[in-house]
Amino acid sequence: MTDRLLAALMFFTRLPWGRIRQVDSECFRHVVDYWPFAGWLTGGCLAVVYASAIQVFPPATALILAFAARILLTGALHEDGLADFCDGTGGCTPERRLAIMKDSHIGTLGVLGLGLYFGLGTTTVSALPPATVPLLLFTADIYAKTCAMWIVRQLPYARTEREAKARIVYTRPRGRDVFLHLCRGLLALLPAAVWYVWSLPLPLLSAFLAPPLTEVALVHWMRRQLGGYTGDCCGATFLLCELSFYLFFYIVHTLS
Repeated sequence: MTDRLLAALMFFTRLPWGRIRQVDSECFRHVVDYWPFAGWLTGGCLAVVYASAIQVFPPATALILAFAARILLTGALHEDGLADFCDGTGGCTPERRLAIMKDSHIGTLGVLGLGLYFGLGTTTVSALPPATVPLLLFTADIYAKTCAMWIVRQLPYARTEREAKARIVYTRPRGRDVFLHLCRGLLALLPAAVWYVWSLPLPLLSAFLAPPLTEVALVHWMRRQLGGYTGDCCGATFLLCELSFYLFFYIVHTLS
């Protein structure tokens, strides 16, 4: 378990974890199982940078700086996935969509997808009371990863291992491993959920409904249009689930 968690931290962040310990390559097949735990770092980065920057800058600037810090921490891993995923939607067949997604060059749809994600996220979250934003950022990051990790269980990998960008196909949990998969996600989410419930009004709990619905809709699209998922799909699902949490939180906060 320790090696698999360390592999997840190596894979999902750019911090020099390899200096602590080298792990077997097999551990990287299980990194999605421990993806939400990486959210403690990435979500914590968002919260800390925003809480610090808001002391000096206006909310929108503080939020942009927080997103920029997370991008540096992850090497834009998830943003690259979202851009490739959006580009792939322009293909006319599953094979063509997968080929477009594998192309390292970003297209018009990829640029628009990233622009919409950051534009909607920044304008929505910066309109909320600054005191609630660090908790929102921390919770949304971990919870979106917890929801996105399930596409590995729900869909087959759409390529062969040789065709995969990272030359890795994530292990698909089966049988007893499905329960462990769920437990790991809930355990990673627990600190954020407790903080969220303790600090915010109960009606805002309904924001937790948006990411699972978003994940289900994306899985349905991937099954029909791609025949499975790719690493880019994982990154795109995470960011879109995160965005749905922001948007639904804003709606409920405004109406309550």
